[in-house]
Amino acid sequence: MELEQFIADCKTAVLDRAPTKAVREIVGRAVADPAVLLKALGKPERGGVNRIHVSDDLTILNVIWAPYMTLKPHNHNMWAVIGVYGGREDNIFWRRIKDDPDGRIEAAGAKSIGIHDVRPLGEDIIHSVTNPTTKLTGAIHVYGGDFFEMHRSEWEPESLQERPYNLERNMKLFEDANRIMAVVQ
Repeated sequence: MELEQFIADCKTAVLDRAPTKAVREIVGRAVADPAVLLKALGKPERGGVNRIHVSDDLTILNVIWAPYMTLKPHNHNMWAVIGVYGGREDNIFWRRIKDDPDGRIEAAGAKSIGIHDVRPLGEDIIHSVTNPTTKLTGAIHVYGGDFFEMHRSEWEPESLQERPYNLERNMKLFEDANRIMAVVQ
């Protein structure tokens, strides 16, 4: 896989009438052969959010989840396509509790995404993510907008109350998980 061609294909797919479907096909081809993808991206050695491409209408990330890492419930306010090329992501999907004054949520389902799997997420999806394995999990995340500039929400894990998404705090979770991984290994 040529990374520049992958980016170009995703840029074209964003213009499609059904961009999520078009991007899903592209990501599906990419994760179909993890060895080729790893050659293009490099072997993951630590958790992190690695920017491949960021623009107003498209963000492509190589997300590496550290072992046992969990990201609290959050939304994106844009569509997304996730393809796993190593390890596993367990997603819990959440829905808002109708008429709750605190914007709380409740669990609505779950989906495990393993190697070769691709999962589209609609722009109103709320989910949390866990790497339940002892290994790093690698996934390509493609978003229909600027992931780093979009206003969105996260939910406090105990009370499940809504609050503004804090990008800096969430990126710090990756560093915290890397420190734990270093001690355990």
